[in-house]
Amino acid sequence: MNIDKSQPVLVTGATGYVAGWVVKRLLEEGLTVHAAVRQPENKEKTKYLDALAENSSGSIKYFKADLLSSGSYAEAMQGCQAVFHTASPFSMDVKDPQKELVEPAKLGTRNVLEDVDKTDSVKRVVLTSSCAAIYGDNRDIHSTPNKKFTEEMWNTSSSLKHQPYSYSKTLAEKEAWDLCKKQQRWDLVVVNPSFVVGPGVNPFGTSESFSLIKQMGDGTFKSGAPNWSLGVIDVRDLAEAHLKCAFVPEAQGRYIISAQSSSFPGISAILRDHFGKKYPFPKATLPKPLVWLVGPIVNPALTRKAVSYNVNHPWEADHGKSVDELGMTYRPLKESLVDFFQQMIDNDYFTKK
Repeated sequence: MNIDKSQPVLVTGATGYVAGWVVKRLLEEGLTVHAAVRQPENKEKTKYLDALAENSSGSIKYFKADLLSSGSYAEAMQGCQAVFHTASPFSMDVKDPQKELVEPAKLGTRNVLEDVDKTDSVKRVVLTSSCAAIYGDNRDIHSTPNKKFTEEMWNTSSSLKHQPYSYSKTLAEKEAWDLCKKQQRWDLVVVNPSFVVGPGVNPFGTSESFSLIKQMGDGTFKSGAPNWSLGVIDVRDLAEAHLKCAFVPEAQGRYIISAQSSSFPGISAILRDHFGKKYPFPKATLPKPLVWLVGPIVNPALTRKAVSYNVNHPWEADHGKSVDELGMTYRPLKESLVDFFQQMIDNDYFTKK
């Protein structure tokens, strides 16, 4: 599938953390980006993308769109051969997972892809999914053939009552594949990133990534961090993967996009080694029984089941498909974390008021 770069491309959720870097790379390649956002008239929201466009050979056009409204992307999609669907409802603290996570995730995917079905110019959709659609808990790795997560695997351990966000990501991606199989005009390529870190195009992003890395340095974890392992990917590498999924003709199926595995103590150690004692990075690794006991009190989303199934369990994924088929290379984790934390320092995240 060859995509004509002289034609515009659509990016949903264009002001988001990952989408910002996707837009940046597209603009650098000289493309015309149709940026679908909820409030295109809000210049405070679009100013970072506007600045990117001013300093690139590409151009950007804004379109008003609501992920949960049918037909919302039809205008923005006109003439586009590639659609980058990055927009997704996200919240960890919910009271009704079915209504607040699952239904919006599936509906949003359906709304975008139904507009794709009605837009003859579209040839390829690149969907931002997650490794959460591949596994639910770290302990799931013990049932994998080679103790590594791969693209062939699906999350079967999450539910409305346990890891509902991961459950919603799984159902949303399955919805996309189901809709793709019902037609033959456009193809679907899915990006499955692990935990995303790295500086934002918008330095004041609202992603959970910003929250966690900030907490590493603001004293939240001063008493210690749990030995919770996870995969980590730089947002800049993730954006590059999106472009490759769109423009490498042979790209197909799902791609795990993850540089390496780490853990909360591992992330802390890298930051502490570089930035020294100026910030209260956690030094101790909290005992699992203590995390199990007090975790739900400190954070209701951190259930005892989640602690049992994730703390002290390893995490490892095979990113070989992305290397072999897309030509991906991954930057060192230290570079990603140092650049991210330095951006927070530069933007006064830790200045005492």
